[in-house]
Amino acid sequence: MLQALLDSKDFLALTLAHPEQFDSEFSFRLGDHTQVEVWDTGVIVFEPAQNEGKDVVLSCGVHGNETAPIELCNGLIKQLLQQKIIAKQRTLFLIGNPLAINNGTRIIDENMNRLFSGEHSNPPGLVNPERVRAKKLEAYIDRFYTAVADGRQRIHYDLHTAMRASKHEKFAIYPYRPGRAFSGEQIMFLAASGVDTVLFHHEPTTTFSYFSSERYGADAFTIELGKVYPMGQNDMTRFIATHEMFMRLITAKPLELDAFDADKVNLYQVCRVINKHFDDFEFTFATDVENFRSFPKGFVLAREGGQEIKVEHEFESVVFPNAKVPIGNRTVICLIPAVNADVR
Repeated sequence: MLQALLDSKDFLALTLAHPEQFDSEFSFRLGDHTQVEVWDTGVIVFEPAQNEGKDVVLSCGVHGNETAPIELCNGLIKQLLQQKIIAKQRTLFLIGNPLAINNGTRIIDENMNRLFSGEHSNPPGLVNPERVRAKKLEAYIDRFYTAVADGRQRIHYDLHTAMRASKHEKFAIYPYRPGRAFSGEQIMFLAASGVDTVLFHHEPTTTFSYFSSERYGADAFTIELGKVYPMGQNDMTRFIATHEMFMRLITAKPLELDAFDADKVNLYQVCRVINKHFDDFEFTFATDVENFRSFPKGFVLAREGGQEIKVEHEFESVVFPNAKVPIGNRTVICLIPAVNADVR
């Protein structure tokens, strides 16, 4: 396995050839500057001999058909292995769901991005590949962040693509973080990466980014980088800015960020999440409506169980509408413009 990686420099190919697990960990050095540790399939760490004080996690492929972030991360890994770029920050790459990637599907059995913060072990327990993998991914995050002294900046960008078109092509969800201000620097880093829209979440969730934010105090985001396309069919020129800023972050090159300016970004506040309670749940709008479509107060968004679900604010925008989820799961997130968000 070690020799295969040294020869090909293609960590994704090695991961997909062994999608369930690697038989053992292995490590090697790149010159005199970086220790590389492979902890499992889809789990690779770059430890600089001298680092600049940030611990960076880039995760992708939590949903197997969201291929652009997988290609983006594999490109960065390949550049690091080829020593075309040299890591100056501790960096962990996670390819989340190799089985689903091989299958060309979003999931195998269950949405992995609802299984973190211990949800994987709640009833019915570790009964499918996503639950088993989510528990392992939590352990790798813990191992990475706790291997060094506290006081360092922890960052986790969980990278996705959306199932539908969007008014804002690239956007990020900022997990709920009570008692902590939102980071203006992080928002402007995202803007420089081409992600000019941020949603402030209003409650705890069981997503991967919330796990890192809540458990480890990380600057963590769920980042949507456009629309889902099959592997190899992504227009990677649309990710040039994202690649450039991630490369600068990892290599500790100057980020050259603008000061926070709310007029340069689109900021939304989650006002509510609508969950499914009955099998007959249905939206009143077209199934292919784009993310961030806005509806006026009183508009009937959906019906279920003989009840109408209406827009409550002057206008509400919707993201991730999906009526075909199991009962109890989220069908849509509703947004209003963010006002007086605590950004510092």
